[in-house]
Amino acid sequence: MPKPRKQLVSLEATPYYHCVSRCVRRAFLCGSDNQGRSFEHRRGWIEKLILDQAQIYCIDIAAYAVMSNHFHVILHINQARARSLTNLEVVQRWHQLYAGTLLSQKYERGEELSESQQAILDERIEEWRDRLMSISWFMRRLNETVARLANEEDQCSGHFWEGRFKSQALLDEKALAACMAYVDLNPVRAAMAKTPEASGYTSVKKRVEKAKEARTPNHPKQQAYGLMPFAGNPRQDMPEGIQMRLTDYLDLVESFVSSMRLTLRAA
Repeated sequence: MPKPRKQLVSLEATPYYHCVSRCVRRAFLCGSDNQGRSFEHRRGWIEKLILDQAQIYCIDIAAYAVMSNHFHVILHINQARARSLTNLEVVQRWHQLYAGTLLSQKYERGEELSESQQAILDERIEEWRDRLMSISWFMRRLNETVARLANEEDQCSGHFWEGRFKSQALLDEKALAACMAYVDLNPVRAAMAKTPEASGYTSVKKRVEKAKEARTPNHPKQQAYGLMPFAGNPRQDMPEGIQMRLTDYLDLVESFVSSMRLTLRAA
């Protein structure tokens, strides 16, 4: 029997996780099926949902790629951000995702609660705080939303995804950089695009586009909105972000592309 996801996630070991969800139904997630129907617009759904949810959850997006029948996303659990939220901020964020309870709705409106009601709500708020930094809850809402939209469009019901999403812990910065490059280069590897900057619905495309217009591309505040920034090489007083320069990462991605081209020529 598969272990509960919370037993597989260890913040003491790493806050980074590579997650993959794959479509199980005959109808494609995106792309076109064998009857000529195009589902390409669904890639936009998923990209927008990934980036929008990251603004609510205490989870950062390090990389993503939306493919024809699956998608990859590398998530960073921001425990410090979740712990720093006030109770009201937790409730406000949760209400952007779900309706909450009658008590939480009264609390957000500023209505007075009895001591016992406040105690009940405080316990629920701590539960929601944990969920706001849970990759399981992040992926659950993402996949449920996509499945509902796709089922409505296809006028059908039933399973859309291949069971639970798969996740892999990334234990150090080297593993993180390699996995990010792997995710970002999925469209190139699948011959869906010739270059990273031409790879639609990927984090690398957003990063490259923003870097081209930025005066200082390695500055965290001049990098792509919605994505976890590259904070530069490790040093004292390290700002929040991936411990690597953005330009170094883009060079790494380009070196992988060059290696792939040499391999294809040799074959």
